[in-house]
Amino acid sequence: MQTDSLFYELFQLYPAILFELIGNDSPRTSTYSFASQEVKQTSFRIDGILVPPIYATDLPIYFLEIQGYRDTKGDL
Repeated sequence: MQTDSLFYELFQLYPAILFELIGNDSPRTSTYSFASQEVKQTSFRIDGILVPPIYATDLPIYFLEIQGYRDTKGDL
């Protein structure tokens, strides 16, 4: 996630923010860890993966693709 270093740092420090954004307030979400992984293919990189602890086999894995663009109109 070289071009998205701000988001990488944010999710690295606070992985539970994704769950706040999607409205999942389960206390188990605080056990996730965040990493950026490269798939065994030329230059194919996933922006981020939130992985539950190894003992929590019932929890899903979340794959993140982060897109950011400059607002040229000045609107929010």
